[in-house]
Amino acid sequence: MPLDVSPFELLNTAAFLLCVTFCAYVISILVLYLRAARLLGGDHTTYDWHIVVPCLNEEAVIGGTVERLLRDFPRATLWCVDDNSDDRTAEILAGFATDPRVRLVRRVAPEARQGKGAALNAAWRAINTHLPADVDRSRVIVGVIDADSRLDPRCLCALTGPRYFGTDEVAAVQIEVRMLQCGPEAEEQPPSPWWPRLLVRLQDMEFRGPIAAMQELRRRTGSVGMGGNGQFTRMSMLDRIAVDHGTPWHGALLEDFELGLHVLLGGGRTEYCPESWVAQEAITGLRSLIRQRTRWAQGSMQCVRYAGAVLRSRRIRNSAALEIVYFLAAPWMQLLGTLVYLACLTVLGYYIREAVHGIGGWWRHGGWGIVPLVLLFGIAPFTVWGLAYRARCEPGLRLVTAVGLGLGHWLYSYVQSIAVWLALARLVRSRTDWQKTARAADPVRPPARHRPPKAPRASKQTRPTEKSHPTNSRPEIRTATSRKQSVDAQNKIQIHPLHDGGGRRYRPGRAGGDTGDGGHLPVGGVRAADRPRGGRHRQLRHGQRHQ
Repeated sequence: MPLDVSPFELLNTAAFLLCVTFCAYVISILVLYLRAARLLGGDHTTYDWHIVVPCLNEEAVIGGTVERLLRDFPRATLWCVDDNSDDRTAEILAGFATDPRVRLVRRVAPEARQGKGAALNAAWRAINTHLPADVDRSRVIVGVIDADSRLDPRCLCALTGPRYFGTDEVAAVQIEVRMLQCGPEAEEQPPSPWWPRLLVRLQDMEFRGPIAAMQELRRRTGSVGMGGNGQFTRMSMLDRIAVDHGTPWHGALLEDFELGLHVLLGGGRTEYCPESWVAQEAITGLRSLIRQRTRWAQGSMQCVRYAGAVLRSRRIRNSAALEIVYFLAAPWMQLLGTLVYLACLTVLGYYIREAVHGIGGWWRHGGWGIVPLVLLFGIAPFTVWGLAYRARCEPGLRLVTAVGLGLGHWLYSYVQSIAVWLALARLVRSRTDWQKTARAADPVRPPARHRPPKAPRASKQTRPTEKSHPTNSRPEIRTATSRKQSVDAQNKIQIHPLHDGGGRRYRPGRAGGDTGDGGHLPVGGVRAADRPRGGRHRQLRHGQRHQ
């Protein structure tokens, strides 16, 4: 007997199922998050640590980052990858020429600026060249941090605990991510407008709350994902991925998560370490935040091609495969959810319009029942993270502030709804270009007063290899020999050890950082002297206007 079901009933059912699924997921990760225990660290002195710092126009922050890393991790080797910066980044790194622990990997055009994954692959090749042939590569750990980051001084000790690299099965570990501006030193800075401060706090709550909770669930399922900042991987696993796929990192915009998938597909185990942290600079503008989340959403959409391999893999258990597929499907579910909820709002508006006595009659005849539904399924799953953030991370927050942050997190979640549609548009147009996100400490260059003069017309004596081609000259013809030279240049890695390096004996030794339990230390903020001053910029623009 066929069922007589109207389209409105199907729409309501779809919306209800989406809400119930989301709430069940939030409750499960929240319980695991609040019950997670902190563990003791291990002995990190028997490992060889290499920290990779990709750099692209990082003159405002790279000097301080390298100094902190050298101070906190005195026996680790730092690999700074200059991806053809056009500012003073290379010059600042050259200032560490007397320190044998700093290595500079230069990337030049046209191979440079091909994405973060390409820069990390260059560092992997450089480390591979540096290591002796007889070294135990399973005890060589490669970490990746951003150029504006502050790494927990006890990080290495926490990473060698029995749950992490102290266990042979663990091939990669991701540590907790925090926001730099939420550290104690940030309180010494001049007060900033409320909107940037709110965005910073919401990002800190997001990374230390819902994202950390999702990682706790993935620890149980065996599907911990890698992040772009604060990821550590055994060199032996990077080698294994390179054997199967050519290089450890690949072309997805979410190259960090893609690396974690390759680790799992290669039979390795990934872990999440909340006992340690890396602090990064938060985004203070809404447009920049939407641009960043669009890149993340587009990267997730690109990685959906791995869903079949994950489901077929015998090395990934069923619970991990289901969680990974759920994560990969999340952007597409958000697209569907946006359409469903907009359709529900349209239907609701239709009923209100057709109700007797208008909105008042609709309200009196049961319309008020939608309010508790919105509170329960729409607002509460986001607001609860303000209270969890206060209980787990920031006990000094007032209760009212925590509730306000939770409500802000509910509105903040709509950024992702916008981002997934922008990401879909970029996928449809096959766009993968991205500009580096500007930081608060980046120097502000005044606009040019006049247009640059046009380049003179090339003469007949212009060489064929020059960029400009006169009207009566032929374009450059690339022969087989020139193509081979281009490939050779691409494969050649320019390693600048910043010292002579002669005769330095290889030994793992102590990797730095005091031994301990990998506990949390205060996180410092950006110095006031490093921040651009709005008044000075206004004066500069005013002066240019009257020149």
